[in-house]
Amino acid sequence: MLPDCMDFYVKGDDMAQISAAQVRELRESTGAGMMDCKKALTEANGDMEAAIDWLRKKGLSQAAKKSGRVAAEGLVGVASGKNKAAMVEVNAETDFVARNEAFQNVVEQIALVALEVGSDLEKIKAATLPSGRTVADELTHLIATIGENMSLRRAVVLSVSSGVVASYVHGALRPGIGRIGVLAALEAPSESEALETLGRQIGMHVAATRPSALDISGVDPEALERERAVLVEQARASGKPEAIIEKMVDGRIRKFYEEVVLLEQVWVHDGESRVSKVIEKAGAKLVAFERFQLGEGIEKQADDFAAEVAKAAGH
Repeated sequence: MLPDCMDFYVKGDDMAQISAAQVRELRESTGAGMMDCKKALTEANGDMEAAIDWLRKKGLSQAAKKSGRVAAEGLVGVASGKNKAAMVEVNAETDFVARNEAFQNVVEQIALVALEVGSDLEKIKAATLPSGRTVADELTHLIATIGENMSLRRAVVLSVSSGVVASYVHGALRPGIGRIGVLAALEAPSESEALETLGRQIGMHVAATRPSALDISGVDPEALERERAVLVEQARASGKPEAIIEKMVDGRIRKFYEEVVLLEQVWVHDGESRVSKVIEKAGAKLVAFERFQLGEGIEKQADDFAAEVAKAAGH
């Protein structure tokens, strides 16, 4: 009889039950060894984020932080207008749907609706499409036609009083729709082709570097404290005096900002300038950005391979 992998548990010394799936997930996200992952999860009572921190403090994690898990399919779509742009994410079950022309058309239309009505999902769903159906009814129609579940997950609209809101789509299947979308809102005295080009370059930069904040003031305080706690533990392991440790941590926090804050990052297009300096030189101000990666943060149900084989075998 084939084993049911989903029922297998690793028992820790402190009564916490850690599943094999949790150990596997932690191992995949950190690169640490299986037994180290089991120990970390046991110490953290099954808390994945705390287990990642435990591994980092012990110097066992190869990853600086857990990346967003891309586990849903569909498309990200963008639409642009005068001094504004909209971006939506519409999910489906498989990547085959993303290549369906009818689905692509609907994603484009939903992005245009968001450009008109704003980012409120209920307002978008209630809006009427060229087919005469509402967005919600059009998705229901597609579900019945294609045979997969679909949903409008999120939407955002950025605007400026003067300047441009540029867009960039990575992995585009056709103009304006793909797997990663970025909007960059640049304020400037007027629109120009150069400003549009800069905005698109910022979009490419954001798609590649995945910053979590525009400037230092926008960094999540909780994330900063977590990072500081990890860095303090790492510095103390060196055995140096507290005064030296404090300076070491301050230096590493500056490095942390350079990794997660867009304006503090090194411009990927030349490898040496700061993003803030590039924008300043252009006589513009970046006031906001948004990055959508398809399925980021959504966990797809793990396939039980053993059960699948058993079912196919008629057991």
